[in-house]
Amino acid sequence: MARTQGSRSQITGPRVREAALHLFAKHGFAAVSMRQIAAEVGVQAGALYNYTPDKQALLFSLMKGHMDDLLEAWEALPRHPDPVKRLEAFVRFHIAFHLPRPESVFVSYMELRNLDPDNFAAIEGLRRSYETALENILRDGQEAGVFAIDDRRIATLAVIAMLTGVTTWYRPGGRLSEEQVSDQYWTMVRKAVGSQGAPTGS
Repeated sequence: MARTQGSRSQITGPRVREAALHLFAKHGFAAVSMRQIAAEVGVQAGALYNYTPDKQALLFSLMKGHMDDLLEAWEALPRHPDPVKRLEAFVRFHIAFHLPRPESVFVSYMELRNLDPDNFAAIEGLRRSYETALENILRDGQEAGVFAIDDRRIATLAVIAMLTGVTTWYRPGGRLSEEQVSDQYWTMVRKAVGSQGAPTGS
């Protein structure tokens, strides 16, 4: 019996998260009730509290999971000594990671305002860690004389906003492949930071 219960938990827990993510992205956090999430999963509303203390905890879990996965995936990539190649790697990584996760991206950016102060601070800390990774690349490029940037912090936020925006319009099977989109965004970012390097690289 205990094994069956554990098996159900492993199945239902992810389904609760998936349902919450979909509903938060579609309707907004404030408009979604625990009862709606339960109906989406196909369980009684009271059963949700076996998987999350409340709706706020569920939102925080979704956002933190997204950021943890993002940082872990980025840290796993090799680092090239050339800042131009590192910037290209960042651009291509960011697009490849985020394109399959439009709902997670939407919730992570649009629902920050609905986090409790402690949860907000935790997510902001993770976001800052990711931003710092890019800011360090831009710093190295400035010091090497291969990037021309007036304000590194503004450039960092502008590049991330540009790259993240691809999730709002890109659709698989459209006019451009993911690789073509990545190529074009790399060209735009390269020009934005004043790099004269080749538009694409390996």
